[in-house]
Amino acid sequence: MDSNLFSRRRAERFAQLLDEANGGRRHHARSRADDELAALVAVSQRLAGDRPAGEVDAEFRSGLRAMLVATAEREGVGAPTKTEAGTATTGVRGSLLPAVTGRRARARGAILVGIAAGAVALSGISAASENALPGDALYGMKRSTERAQLALASSDLSRGQLFLDFARTRLDEAATVRGDRLDFSAVLDDMDADTRQGVRLLATVAAQRSDPTGLDAIDAFLAGQRQAVSGLLGRADHVERDRTRRSLALLDEVGRRADGLREAIACGLPAPAASDALGPTPNACPADR
Repeated sequence: MDSNLFSRRRAERFAQLLDEANGGRRHHARSRADDELAALVAVSQRLAGDRPAGEVDAEFRSGLRAMLVATAEREGVGAPTKTEAGTATTGVRGSLLPAVTGRRARARGAILVGIAAGAVALSGISAASENALPGDALYGMKRSTERAQLALASSDLSRGQLFLDFARTRLDEAATVRGDRLDFSAVLDDMDADTRQGVRLLATVAAQRSDPTGLDAIDAFLAGQRQAVSGLLGRADHVERDRTRRSLALLDEVGRRADGLREAIACGLPAPAASDALGPTPNACPADR
């Protein structure tokens, strides 16, 4: 998703989808963003159905309330429109204006309420599900929370870093389920997928901006991840060792890609036109440089 997720049109459509999911009137309009927004609607439904038993920290509640009030004031939620304040409007356009502005205000209000409910719920659920493993009741909620974080990330750089954080999380899970070949392999598959997604986003940003910041994040990830993945080789049977070596081979490939992009940026090459699962594939610097 792009950084304009909560632009006006998407915000209005998101409010409609939430309303429909809660039994409201069905809207006939169809948006290209529906598939993306459907994931957030599904998360909101699960949050509403699986409320955490724990109490939300009072300081968090106060901070959230202050944020919502400030956002409501900035967006004009609850403020009277010019028509409501007494400004006359004429003609068909004037007659439609109150309805349009009213819908937009309700949409912004729905988004704020949704964010508030989600933030409060997530704050309690994250504590309960952060240690969940494949097969646990809360594992699905853990993964849904991760998808919500990705959807709300403000940039590809942030999303790339989140994917690498999730790859670290999958590694912790793999260490715990070691001995169960199916779960172990499935978790490493997810870990490798998160690694590729994160590297692709960070490498693309680095190449497009000729800025190695994203590559620095990749290098920091590799420094700890290689050592931790190598640690899985101990006390593993031959099947788990073979699967672990595939993940190590991916990390080696990621390291080579990051090094190549860093060299290309340093010698002033333009952003590569070709790409693969790890992002842009850099050209070699000219020999005379």
